[in-house]
Amino acid sequence: MTGSPVSDLTSFIAMCQQTASNGALQRLVLSKYKGAEEELTRVVIRPVEIKAQTLLSFLYEYRTNHVTKNLAVDEAMTQLQQWLGGDFHNAHMITDEWEIQLSFSKKGKVLINKNRNKNSPAAGDKTSTQVELAHNRTKLRYVEQDRPYLRELGITDANGQIIPAMSRKWKQINKFIEVLSTAIQQTGLDKRSELHIADFGSGKAYLTFAVHDYLTANLGVKTQVTGVELRQGLVDLCNQTAQKLALAGIKFEQGDVQHFSAQGINIMIALHACDTATDYALNMGIRTGADIIMCSPCCHKQIRPQLKSPALLAPVLQHGIHLGQEAEMITDGLRALLLEAHGYDTKVFEFISLEHTSKNKMILAQKRKAARDNAEVLQQIADIKAFYGIQEHCLETLLLN
Repeated sequence: MTGSPVSDLTSFIAMCQQTASNGALQRLVLSKYKGAEEELTRVVIRPVEIKAQTLLSFLYEYRTNHVTKNLAVDEAMTQLQQWLGGDFHNAHMITDEWEIQLSFSKKGKVLINKNRNKNSPAAGDKTSTQVELAHNRTKLRYVEQDRPYLRELGITDANGQIIPAMSRKWKQINKFIEVLSTAIQQTGLDKRSELHIADFGSGKAYLTFAVHDYLTANLGVKTQVTGVELRQGLVDLCNQTAQKLALAGIKFEQGDVQHFSAQGINIMIALHACDTATDYALNMGIRTGADIIMCSPCCHKQIRPQLKSPALLAPVLQHGIHLGQEAEMITDGLRALLLEAHGYDTKVFEFISLEHTSKNKMILAQKRKAARDNAEVLQQIADIKAFYGIQEHCLETLLLN
């Protein structure tokens, strides 16, 4: 794409209008604000459907609060024409197929960089169209270092630089949000106007704040996040942090997953859920109809004493570490199958270790859109239990009650 700055900008807005109209737009972020409103930092735009009409939701992100306005596509394009190059000097558009970055040089020259969206079905096509590029393309980040909550939680310093001692936590936050972002897109939650999230065992709430910030600031979704934590001191500390940052839609309560009553949760998170706490978390996620369930289990004490492995494996399993690994595999394998039997597509994969434990496994379940016959999965569960002599699996028992 070549030509004068005006024609380049016109072409970019035309692309915005086309993708918004045909349903391919995921989000558009306007940044590098140069306008008159001192507190405004950026605007996040995403499509919403209200009363069978497609609108564009504009989330105005101020330093202390957020304001949302919904505009028709034509009105939105008029607003973009007025803003780009004047009030805003950067625009990052993500569509189902492309990522398109627009910026302005100091001399007012329009620079556009267009690359395949790595999460699109066509991501396997390595073709990359470089329209006009002043520097190498910046790697897409799900979490930006200048976010206020990162500074308040001690991840970054006053200049927005990662504190060396917190580099592992920084990587964990980024990986978690990357996994969550993909799941949100696959389940269509990014198209919802409002989301409810529960994070059990939220601790110091690094990930709780990251989820809230990603959904509100990046996706522009009205979000209510509840962090549930046993330790009252951490609950008070996290509520104070949320108040200090003037964040709406995030709160912390004292409690645990076994006794907490929740309804209408879209995303259920339980990291470092020890032993059967994972089962209680999965049970709650299933019963509340969560679209996404994310658990990071550790400790597998319930199944281990029940296991009756084949005699052939006795020489291998005489070592405690191997017996523990077997118990872990069987416990989490059955959890995944039970989720499958209750309407979820499930993945079990490695995740970045939490600060509390070296365990790095995550169970990710996404609610299935179409019903299916689960007789085969239920039989697989029964066969595995019979083979290993398992009398009870906590999650199965909870689901039967």
